[in-house]
Amino acid sequence: MPNSIKALTFDVFGTLVDWYTSIADEGRQLEARTGITTDWSQFALDWRAGYRPAMQQVNSGELPWQSMDSLHRRILDDLLPAHGLRGLTESEICHFNFAWHRLRAWPDVQEGVERLYPHYLVAPLSNGNISLLIDLSRFNHWHWDCLLSSELARTYKPLPVVYQTAVHLLGLKPQQVMMVAAHVHDLEGARQAGLRTAYVSRPDEYGPSSTHGQDEYTAQSHAFDFYVQDLVELAHLLGAT
Repeated sequence: MPNSIKALTFDVFGTLVDWYTSIADEGRQLEARTGITTDWSQFALDWRAGYRPAMQQVNSGELPWQSMDSLHRRILDDLLPAHGLRGLTESEICHFNFAWHRLRAWPDVQEGVERLYPHYLVAPLSNGNISLLIDLSRFNHWHWDCLLSSELARTYKPLPVVYQTAVHLLGLKPQQVMMVAAHVHDLEGARQAGLRTAYVSRPDEYGPSSTHGQDEYTAQSHAFDFYVQDLVELAHLLGAT
């Protein structure tokens, strides 16, 4: 099968980047600048918890199409007063909202992608908007063949049209593209669209004390073409050494 794969597309939030630690750290930096305080680890979890419901509102037609930056801001506007965080300026809120543009990569990502790059087309396929992906790629010094976003289909993963749009833009057949992700729902959407799938275990995605990621990995790993501990292992299994 590896010889039939021509491109790898990567989920970003949770798969390539550690959003939990990054967002909590951004909150602590905001506290140092402004003096407002809360449990920033819980704040990060609460912000992320609004992610899928907001996208489902767009996919169902309850909300008109809007970018991930806009959805993050809608969630943030509700979270700030819920956490008792008041008195921030519009500039401070905007900067904090763009913390999602400054998320740090997991340690294996740089090496894994660099090993894969000479052998395959590589691109993120994210629910993040294109401008967010540009900033994340520059922030983490990633080099891609292109940037693929749900924004191009004007709907969100895991609807199959997002993956179908990506395959079409790559000029390939679905079975020539492998979706790489740490989330079962993402890979199930990709598989419904005919893509190959690789599950990456990220047991610390929701923090080091959470078992959310590992439980999902253990329960569902049999359903995918590959399941790996990190991108370096995936590169090895695909012969990209």
